[in-house]
Amino acid sequence: MPKTSVIPAGSGAPLAPFVPGTQADNVLYVSGTLPFDQENNVVHVGDAGAQTRHVLTLIQSVVETAGGSLSDVTFNSIFLRDWEDYAAINAVYAEFFPGDKPARYCIQCGLVKPEALIEIASIAHLPH
Repeated sequence: MPKTSVIPAGSGAPLAPFVPGTQADNVLYVSGTLPFDQENNVVHVGDAGAQTRHVLTLIQSVVETAGGSLSDVTFNSIFLRDWEDYAAINAVYAEFFPGDKPARYCIQCGLVKPEALIEIASIAHLPH
């Protein structure tokens, strides 16, 4: 089965050996996405809602680069640093997925940089 790397224009270099997304047939796997700018600095330090918006905007760019939209996302893996941020994360998350919601799970864990409050990985089934 052939696979294709999906790298939106303007993406920064990743911290590790991976690409923002990989498409195999009509399934797109979006790598764990953190609230990083192009130089891998954490943005919106201390603001879980703003970090969530940044992460979901980055995920949206990967999905759109592959020819889909967020409505094609079927599953999200959510990693948060602190349960105290759960409500703020969900409020922004609901803005990005207003209709039928994707399946998901959410766990608390340490993230690659201590200022990062959230990481999300996604799976989308694209229309083509």
